[in-house]
Amino acid sequence: MMELKEIELLIKAISKFPGLGPKSAKRIILKLINNKDEIMKPTINAMANVYKNISRCNYCGALKSFKDGCSGYKNCENLQKKFTKICVVENVADQWCIESTNIFKGYFHILGGTISGSIEKEQRLIIASLVERVKKQNIEEVIVATSATVEGQTTAFFIEETLKNINVKISKLAQGLPVGGEIESLDDGTLFSAFKNRTKL
Repeated sequence: MMELKEIELLIKAISKFPGLGPKSAKRIILKLINNKDEIMKPTINAMANVYKNISRCNYCGALKSFKDGCSGYKNCENLQKKFTKICVVENVADQWCIESTNIFKGYFHILGGTISGSIEKEQRLIIASLVERVKKQNIEEVIVATSATVEGQTTAFFIEETLKNINVKISKLAQGLPVGGEIESLDDGTLFSAFKNRTKL
């Protein structure tokens, strides 16, 4: 089967999405081509808008719009409510997952990854601003909600060490979080159990 160069490039790009391979990419591309005005054009416009206007906040890690500032108003610019807890997660997907369950009421701090022994990687994680937020926002508890992977647990230990000289309770998710498990793949019941039975670090 002869592929057009433009389509080949698009197949390669879409195949990089989580859970999608070349076959799924081809089906998506055909759907787009057959519905240029109804699906393709609005999708391209929406993606261009996200590309131009959305980035991560350097302070709390939440997604923000250049137009509105930090969209994580619960994190950076919350003038209405004052929380006493911060939940530290690895990525935005974890934040969305926890938010959708309504288990946790508080601020989020999104690290943007885990520590895996790379100094460069450690520098990219916004742990310094976590310390600043704990002090500045009178935080009483930091809930470390990193994955139960080796990297996630290493990151949790690093956060604990960083905060140990600050007067704040540090806890981590407990029962229900399987070893090797990732936050975004857990169901609501498992997450609820992990939050409810969190343990002090």
